[in-house]
Amino acid sequence: MEKQRLYAVIDLKSFYASCECAARGLDPFKTPLVVADPERCESTIVMSSTPYLKEKYGVPNVCRRRDLPKLEEIILAQPRMAYYIEMSAKVVSIFLDFVSEEDLHVYSIDESFLNIAPYLKLAGCTAEEFVSKIQRRIKDELGLIATAGIAPNMFLAKVALDNEGKKKPPYIARWTMDDVKTKLWNISPLSKIWGIANGTESHLKRIGIRSLRQLANTDVEFLKKEFGVMGVQLHDLANGIDRTDIREKYVPTETSLSIGQTLARDYDKEGTALLIREMCDDLCFRMRMQRQKAKKVSLYVGYSMEAGGGFVHQSSLDIATDDNDVLYDALMEIFETYMEDYPVRRIGLNFAKLTDTKNDQLSLFEDFETHERNRRLQQSLDEIAIDYGRDACLRASSLTKDSTIKERHQQIGGHKA
Repeated sequence: MEKQRLYAVIDLKSFYASCECAARGLDPFKTPLVVADPERCESTIVMSSTPYLKEKYGVPNVCRRRDLPKLEEIILAQPRMAYYIEMSAKVVSIFLDFVSEEDLHVYSIDESFLNIAPYLKLAGCTAEEFVSKIQRRIKDELGLIATAGIAPNMFLAKVALDNEGKKKPPYIARWTMDDVKTKLWNISPLSKIWGIANGTESHLKRIGIRSLRQLANTDVEFLKKEFGVMGVQLHDLANGIDRTDIREKYVPTETSLSIGQTLARDYDKEGTALLIREMCDDLCFRMRMQRQKAKKVSLYVGYSMEAGGGFVHQSSLDIATDDNDVLYDALMEIFETYMEDYPVRRIGLNFAKLTDTKNDQLSLFEDFETHERNRRLQQSLDEIAIDYGRDACLRASSLTKDSTIKERHQQIGGHKA
């Protein structure tokens, strides 16, 4: 039993909206509630809507406030990311009452994979009964509805969840390898399959493959020529094969840190440079808290919808560093080189090739005393931020109308905490 694999993927139905309903003592299947910031404009994104709105009015998973049905009784719930993270942590705690940490993979804030095979004999129940117990705990303790897919591998479990488990009570679907030809191959379009993106689907159509049945029966060598190693993976998925072992945790060989924001209005070149400075300061602080340094920076700037387009470019540094000024100068070199005279609506920064070196590598072209003075200054500012909060000591530019740093420090994932 220990060697057998049987996976369950558990998803929390309409998670953010259901959390808001649970907090208000409301039934998400009878309540027209959406999680969207009522203080923002009509084009703001709806983060989540209740099953009631999805089933009765066809509200999609992602839409804008202006696209919602015109209902007087509709409830606009202010996003509360800290609350949702807390609820997600409680769900994970329930999972850990049923399986060990090595048999749990938290895929997202509302979805997790569990290897349940080693626990069924001890629990004395079927896989469906085991998952049902988890669902009841989540419903009784948190007021949330959990849906599930069960299968011999993680891919098939996910497809069973998305195409059957989420549809109707008891919100559990169990698929076996016998369901590959009768269920998996009938799913259309190809992009509905977990792991097949729109671009991959378009490529497959260009070479005459329009169904999973065709993909499963296509020569592997031909797929390798078209997609490389990914061609073998596509062939495996079409045949319901996934060799992933949840206990083999992935450790990335190269890590990075990123930060981004979508702006509420158009910014000119000067205002954009100010925001890049603020975002660079925040990202440097995060990097130092992880005791890491970066040797590569990249900058993304997206212009307003009217202008269209934008740019993303990267630059490598000679020496890995966590110095705010050095990294900002590298970002501004990219900015000055590629920035055009268009209004800006999106900015993204990324620090890559991170190292956890604890020593400073000095440059022959840098004054040691200046370097050491900057290092001590940044260390002092970090200590103030840790002890008194991120807004305790900011640049004077944070008082200008273009600054967003105070607002961002009160947010999680771009929404109010």
